[in-house]
Amino acid sequence: MSKTEPKTLPWAVIGAGPAGLAAARNLQRLEIPFVGFETHDDVGGLWDAASKTSTMYDSAHLISSKRMTEFKEFPMRDEVADYPHHSKLREYFRDFAAAYGLYEHYQFATTVLSATPNADASEWTLCYEAEGEQHSADFAGVLVANGTLHEPNKPRFKGHFDGVIMHSADYKTADVFENKRVLIIGAGNSGCDIAVDAVHRAKHVDMSVRRGYHFVPKYVFGKPADAIGGKVTLPFALKQRLDGLLLRQFTGDPTRFGFPEPDHALYESHPIVNSLILHHLGHGDIRVKADVDRFDGNRVCFKDGSEEDYDLILLATGYKLHYPFLEQKHLNWKGAAPHLYLNCFHPQYNNLFLMGMVEAAGLGWEGRYEQAELVARFIAAGGTRKGRKFEAIKAEPFDDMSGGANYIELDRMAYYVNKATYRSTVKKHIKQLS
Repeated sequence: MSKTEPKTLPWAVIGAGPAGLAAARNLQRLEIPFVGFETHDDVGGLWDAASKTSTMYDSAHLISSKRMTEFKEFPMRDEVADYPHHSKLREYFRDFAAAYGLYEHYQFATTVLSATPNADASEWTLCYEAEGEQHSADFAGVLVANGTLHEPNKPRFKGHFDGVIMHSADYKTADVFENKRVLIIGAGNSGCDIAVDAVHRAKHVDMSVRRGYHFVPKYVFGKPADAIGGKVTLPFALKQRLDGLLLRQFTGDPTRFGFPEPDHALYESHPIVNSLILHHLGHGDIRVKADVDRFDGNRVCFKDGSEEDYDLILLATGYKLHYPFLEQKHLNWKGAAPHLYLNCFHPQYNNLFLMGMVEAAGLGWEGRYEQAELVARFIAAGGTRKGRKFEAIKAEPFDDMSGGANYIELDRMAYYVNKATYRSTVKKHIKQLS
């Protein structure tokens, strides 16, 4: 009587945006079987504006330069602009998926409803919906890559506003601002982009801010700012100081436009990468207002005692991490984010990974690709001495990846890392597992 072969289950990759494609590509490279699930009908994730989960707006461009962002094994074409429009990035991901045959691994127009481990967590069952029908299947494990910029963060304010309130997640075109008095709450990169859109259509545009920001122009000395000094490695504190002095020569002091003095050093929160916002502030097209105290009809009352009437308020207040198909108890959640080694590896589960839940100035998609390679290497090393050694590392208390930076305590900074510290640690583990 022949011996029964143990069943070999594929792995599940949830999402076909940058992190999902990086995960798929690295599983493919190591010949690890997998099935991808994507709720949209094509790859690209956030960068495909046609996707129901995309929060992209018409004028959106990459805020890091293409060479500092692209997958190194698949460079963007030379004719693509330094800071491409989102439509070009959608093309890029489609080309990437086609070049490596990743399409054939994905089930598109398929929404994962739940992911649940079996009794000993050796397998996971995914329930998913496609073409109006529900299905389930078992997998060796799950690589979660559904993105970090889908679930809007909508703060509550005292009082009631009689005009229109919308979140930047719902913003698509500047038509909504036509002949309106506009207040944008929040001055992150999206808030500043949208404010620049609004000045051409609105009666007037104000921005309400709680704290100060560091501003980075897109070009320094005629080159993309994030490429300056890229080949020179400096101690983090020295880089902070030198880059801060250089940037002040290009941007000046934002406090002269009404911004508060930043309560953090450069790179201790995500900087504003925008070459036009200070231009419009300097021309009086945009005014900076204090933090909001309350709403009263069409009037907004600010904490400095000033008041102003508006027709439309746009909340540029960011996003919350959201994994609707996973119970929080499976994610080792602490505070505003899951607490995972390298923002990816669960301390107990050896077959559950959060892909792309990592942010850093200059990390780019290559940083996510390296993270995905490490996950694939770990899966491939399962049961070996090298694999067991890494299991022990990720199960122990671990140092953060701040690299000495004192990141400000905001929810959106809960999964922020220092690029050099993070990438060097990931590369070290890749070498150990190879």
